[in-house]
Amino acid sequence: MSTESDELRFTDLGLAPELLKAVQDLGYETPTPIQAGAIPPLLEGRDMIGQAQTGTGKTAAFALPLLQRLDLERRDVQAVVLTPTRELAMQVATAVRSYGKHVGKHGVRVLPVYGGQPIHIQRKALQGTVHVVIGTPGRVTDHLKRGTLDLAGVHFFCLDEADEMLNMGFLEDVEWILDHAPKERQIALFSATMPSPIRRIATKHLNDPADVKFEQKTKTVQSIEQASIRVSRHNKNEALERILGVEDHEAVLIFVGTQRMAAELAEHLSSRGFGADCMHGGMNQAQRDHVVKRLRGRQIQLVVATDVAARGLDIDHIGLVVNYDLPRDPEVYVHRVGRTGRAGRAGRAVSLWQPREQGLLRSIERFSGQRMEDMRIPGVEELLARRRMRIRDQLISLAGEIPADFVAWVKEITEETDLEGDALTAAALKLAWGEGPLSAPAEPKGKGQANDHYDPVDRVEIVLPIGAQDRVRPGAIVGAIAGESGLPGKVVGKINMRERVTFVEVPAAQAERIIKALTGVRIGGRVVKPRLAHPEGAGGGYSKPRQHGPRGSSRGPKKGPPRGFRRR
Repeated sequence: MSTESDELRFTDLGLAPELLKAVQDLGYETPTPIQAGAIPPLLEGRDMIGQAQTGTGKTAAFALPLLQRLDLERRDVQAVVLTPTRELAMQVATAVRSYGKHVGKHGVRVLPVYGGQPIHIQRKALQGTVHVVIGTPGRVTDHLKRGTLDLAGVHFFCLDEADEMLNMGFLEDVEWILDHAPKERQIALFSATMPSPIRRIATKHLNDPADVKFEQKTKTVQSIEQASIRVSRHNKNEALERILGVEDHEAVLIFVGTQRMAAELAEHLSSRGFGADCMHGGMNQAQRDHVVKRLRGRQIQLVVATDVAARGLDIDHIGLVVNYDLPRDPEVYVHRVGRTGRAGRAGRAVSLWQPREQGLLRSIERFSGQRMEDMRIPGVEELLARRRMRIRDQLISLAGEIPADFVAWVKEITEETDLEGDALTAAALKLAWGEGPLSAPAEPKGKGQANDHYDPVDRVEIVLPIGAQDRVRPGAIVGAIAGESGLPGKVVGKINMRERVTFVEVPAAQAERIIKALTGVRIGGRVVKPRLAHPEGAGGGYSKPRQHGPRGSSRGPKKGPPRGFRRR
């Protein structure tokens, strides 16, 4: 069913006075649509399926009815909430305590249980009074099998973010827990999506559930600036380094698609001087907790993570999210970028995409309801300018706090060496700057062109109708490009030479100039007529060359431009 909450207030939902007081303390006046739709049937004791995205207020939607139905005179566990991650379990536990702080004389006893924390600590806590257990399916299953958690008194179960538990492989544990639950129980199932395995669990374990759906009109926070950069596969690392070089943020999350990439990219960034660590599902909970603790404590600035960090990670000072790999599911994108812009702060998200991923990029934009700003790779001069500005700001901030002995030292050096103050200051700046130029060198001007520039990151491929059969060396191609276009040979990127054709990476900004300069030029004894390998720009691609000759054979050389290349 669909619900509208514009005219409703929490006082209209049948909540107990102590819960209304807690809600009022938190500054809430009107319920969100998912809260308005879910709270009444849950208070009636009905099972419920709630479909809503992160950020819609679904924690209160199940926590408030859960709290109202507790009997605090009892000491046993009466409610169990299952979450996919330790981070989300801790977040939900904090929320339940906040909503229940006025319930009973001493409040509600809530215990989060999860892997990574020694199980004997949780076992000892379960021997005392615990009303609500909130935990990951794996750790809850462990406690049940050890006999340290008893479900006999549990009358309320909540499956929070059930689709994510499916994605993380927890569904078997969830079913096992529900199979061992009392027959008379109430179940609330919340999920952003409803794939068939989740529907099957609902059909099997829920009894005539209320169906509450809420689609966010805008699925990403408006305060989050979202941008996208088109890059080639070979240049993603350099593009990422340039982004990090010009963006100033206290903490950055970088999302990748695989555990291996998370580890390798974190190691690469660390080798380039960035304080980076990784977090992925292959790490145990204690290792992931350690990374989160370091990020929260500002001991590191960058974390390269898989989607294990896309939900439940709540660190206020994360100012930038970078999608190094685009997620295949647009909903995951929403969860990823939601890690920034927390606690009312402004946030920024930058996504790297390859030409073949243009369709995926557009589907993410349609789903999120926001178009990403087209952004180009920061140039070398921008990087150097940003570094100069950082050093300048540091100098200005230190200028008013320099100890007297440093001032005396400067006077001593100037008197001993007869150096002027400007020369000494410049020498100190050079010492702080280190190796490398202070500014980017001026780009060479080509034939008849002025103010040309190129970006060695944003590249395209051109096709030359010569290959290995023509006995042409890559050096000859580089020499021809440099000699005819007037550009330095270093602008040439990867050269992929095949039997009859050669693909050459060149700066996108200079591709047309290079093609024009090489047209009609003889390389390796053949006159060439180059063209773009991906004339469509984004989203294009080239297919493998067809074999020439009868029935696809490749007998005998063919003259003229290669056949068989087509745009997809």
